Amino acid sequence: MALPGIADRESRTTIAQLSEALAETRARTLELVNDLSEEQLIGPRLQIVNPLRWEIGHIAWFQEFWVLRHLRKRSPILKHGDELYDSARVAHDTRWDLPLPERDEMLVYMQRVLERVIDQRIEVIHDLTDVEGYDQEYFLNLVLLHEQMHDEAITYTRQTLSYPAPAFATVNKVPFAREDTPLTQTDNDLKCDAEIPGGKFTLGSVPERGFVFDNEQLAHEVEIAPFSISKTAVTNGEFKNFVEDDGYKRSELWTDGGSQWRIAVSAEHPVYWQREGNGRWLRRNFDQWIALDERLPVIHVNWHEADAYCRWANRRLPTEAEWEMAASAEPAPNGLALSEHKRRYPWGDNSPTLQYANLDWRALSPGLTKNIPSLGLAITRCCAAVVGRRVRASFITAIEISTRLIVAMYGRASAHVRCTVKKNEDWNSHTGPAGFTPRESHYCASLGDHS
Repeated sequence: MALPGIADRESRTTIAQLSEALAETRARTLELVNDLSEEQLIGPRLQIVNPLRWEIGHIAWFQEFWVLRHLRKRSPILKHGDELYDSARVAHDTRWDLPLPERDEMLVYMQRVLERVIDQRIEVIHDLTDVEGYDQEYFLNLVLLHEQMHDEAITYTRQTLSYPAPAFATVNKVPFAREDTPLTQTDNDLKCDAEIPGGKFTLGSVPERGFVFDNEQLAHEVEIAPFSISKTAVTNGEFKNFVEDDGYKRSELWTDGGSQWRIAVSAEHPVYWQREGNGRWLRRNFDQWIALDERLPVIHVNWHEADAYCRWANRRLPTEAEWEMAASAEPAPNGLALSEHKRRYPWGDNSPTLQYANLDWRALSPGLTKNIPSLGLAITRCCAAVVGRRVRASFITAIEISTRLIVAMYGRASAHVRCTVKKNEDWNSHTGPAGFTPRESHYCASLGDHS
């Protein structure tokens, strides 16, 4: 759901929009779990997922804690909620053993919390702030994005555990191109790199943009050298060529850490790929094996795999600063430099629509690489571990450029791979985006909420 007024500080209008978005997101949360059995809601004890019955309770508890208790100073609704759902205090591996409320009781709790959070009849509610000056708009944004991130987590848990694909009320009405559709001149242009002139650039979010996560503030100026970046994400077909060229067996393409990971997990191809005897590749999509669509961006690969692919392709991954510049900087009129204006989204400042983004997971998959408009610079934002940048195209709420890592499936972070041109650089210096070193564990940044 797009929120065109979210950056404005007109609280009453914004609060109403946020309340509508919270209700819509809660409906999506319930759609993600309503069809699951009690056994599926608990699931196996794995390091990379949560028991879903715990997760939906945690969503409601988080809203109650920050909006009702922290900001509005209300008493707890759930007597022992902190002991069950505070992810900072409840160790991950103990969540399967907790005395969690039954499904019906939990659904009642979730509804009570939501109704009180979005209740607009409370006097002087718009003037409330906490001791640090954060107001209701901030906390409503916080709990909204938190629930949307957990909806993503519930969805990838369904993928990880081979549950059926969620059946959403909103179906995809955006037709994909036929596989035999010939390439046009525009399609051929997308195969070229975008040349980014570099220069001074403001890295990070600024307060004027409205809601900003606390770990995304302190915008600062950086100097970035000119570079080239591919206009589209790496496709399944391109990554398949790397796999079939023995990319997973050639040690010269992998860092020491990548080789250790590859050998430890016996990786020979992306985790959800499988090759048939006739040479055709399949990809597991939830509980179904489907033919690998070579036009779609490759997903479910980790940093090690993306880095090895880039070495094979004689390219490299972009740094965080390069990616943010490519995704949000705007060219100067002469095309030889960058203007001071920073786009809110890759396409500009307009709110997301179906023309620009895969909203509400109508497709339950990435959009076709060739269907993403280039706009002269970078195109869609990547998912997580490869470049550390992502647009919330699934439950878009016209919020910030995020710097968060999306949890991996079986320890492999979900990512669209985007490469910049290799220019005689020391490969050993490229250990990942700024501040990010690849590891074998799963990655998650959810408001400091490792849940």
